[in-house]
Amino acid sequence: MNDQPLPDAGLLALSRDFREALRHSIYLVRRLDADGELSAAQLSTLKMLLDAVDDGVRVGEIARNLGVKVPSATEQIIKLERAGLVRREADPDDSRAVRVKLTGEGHAAVESANTRRNAVMAGILGSLSDRERQALAAALPVIGRINESLQP
Repeated sequence: MNDQPLPDAGLLALSRDFREALRHSIYLVRRLDADGELSAAQLSTLKMLLDAVDDGVRVGEIARNLGVKVPSATEQIIKLERAGLVRREADPDDSRAVRVKLTGEGHAAVESANTRRNAVMAGILGSLSDRERQALAAALPVIGRINESLQP
């Protein structure tokens, strides 16, 4: 059993509210490109690979980042590979593992989706007041720190 004391009620409430805001934000981001050719999970996979650059990403890591089991991630990867957006290669450090890398077409697909999503998001953010946009910009480094603390 964990002997750590529970955080105070205010911190627990902030945690709950932050997680709920993130959950709703995830839904929003998924809807930004609902008419695109790729699903939100496929785009997430491609963006993960874009961040990995030359090394590629192991299938297990893709599954963990997407919050799915390896067979589900593999299914997405197969679809992306058939579309010419990714390629699978043997992991040079582990002959049992596979690394997934972005192709040129995959890179172009991510850039196209980013352009569409950024345009939609700019329209949403344009409806905020200057003060609200400044508050959002000020919060981004804090959110970045939270994200970094969650990295393995």
